[in-house]
Amino acid sequence: MKWGLVLFLATSITVWASEPVPSTAQPNQVAGTWRVVSATLETDGKIERPYGENPQGMLVFTTDMHFIEVLTNGDTPPFESNARGAGTDDENRQAMASSIGFFGTYTVDEHGRFTGNRVEGATFPNWVGSVRTDRELQLKVEGPRMYETFTRPDGGRVSIEFVRVR
Repeated sequence: MKWGLVLFLATSITVWASEPVPSTAQPNQVAGTWRVVSATLETDGKIERPYGENPQGMLVFTTDMHFIEVLTNGDTPPFESNARGAGTDDENRQAMASSIGFFGTYTVDEHGRFTGNRVEGATFPNWVGSVRTDRELQLKVEGPRMYETFTRPDGGRVSIEFVRVR
């Protein structure tokens, strides 16, 4: 019985040792979960906070090359009706103007730096199907922080700072 157990353990270790180990040759600097710290919009020298003074949100990059980003104004008041589909015109307008959610796929280069994304779904339907390269959307990782910048069609420059969630 002892020899059977030894043989079983030796075989198990040999099989385990021969299993492929994920390669670190393909780094991914953006993979993980990021929480929004600040967000600004600069238009004609004027700085605004599109998600308010208390921005809330997360950006998640999975290792299988999918992402989801949700940004909201943490100070948006709740709907009086307490029902998402029964908001007033003003409540709906404020909620839409102070939040965005979208998801899709992304790519990185051989150094693990973000190179672009494709939006598959969004709360702003005009973004669905859009493809942005790192020319249109920049994501720069510096230690535990990531900086997202892009220029909107109206010329406004969006800057969002994230911190990696541990």
